[in-house]
Amino acid sequence: MVNVFTEILINKPLETVASYAANPDNAPIWYVNIKSAEWQTPPPLQVGSQVAFKAQFMGKELAYTYEIIELIPQQKLVMRTAQGPFPMETTYTWEKIADTQTRMTLRNAGQPSGFSKILKPLMEMMMRKANMKDLENIKRILENQ
Repeated sequence: MVNVFTEILINKPLETVASYAANPDNAPIWYVNIKSAEWQTPPPLQVGSQVAFKAQFMGKELAYTYEIIELIPQQKLVMRTAQGPFPMETTYTWEKIADTQTRMTLRNAGQPSGFSKILKPLMEMMMRKANMKDLENIKRILENQ
C-alpha cells in the first residue's frame, strides 16, 4: 500500500482555498504533473461526479478518471480511480487555522500491482516530492491573488 500525506499552511481564508482546490478546472494550473482535466459529468462537483485527467508521472503519460466519493464542502474531498495498474484515492482536507489562514492536506493512497509494486519505494518518494510541489504551487497562486 502506498500512502503519501503532505500538508501546507496557506495564508488565505478557508473558503478561498477550498473552492479553488476543489474545482477540477484549476488542477492543471496548480498540479505539476496534471496536463488536463475534463468533466465527464456535468458540474457542479458532487458525489458521483467524474473528471478525466491526463498527467505525466515518472516519464509516463497517464490518463485516468476520478469519481468523487465524498464531499463535505470546505472540509473534505475524496476522489477515487479504479482503473489502470495503480488504483488511487486522493483526499484533500481544509482546516481553518485563523480567519486568513488555512491548513490544506493532500493524501494519495493506493495499491500498486504488477511492475508498479516493485517501484513502490521510488513511487512514494516521487509522489511526496510532487505533492509538496503541488501544495507549494497552490499556496503561491492563492497568496498572490
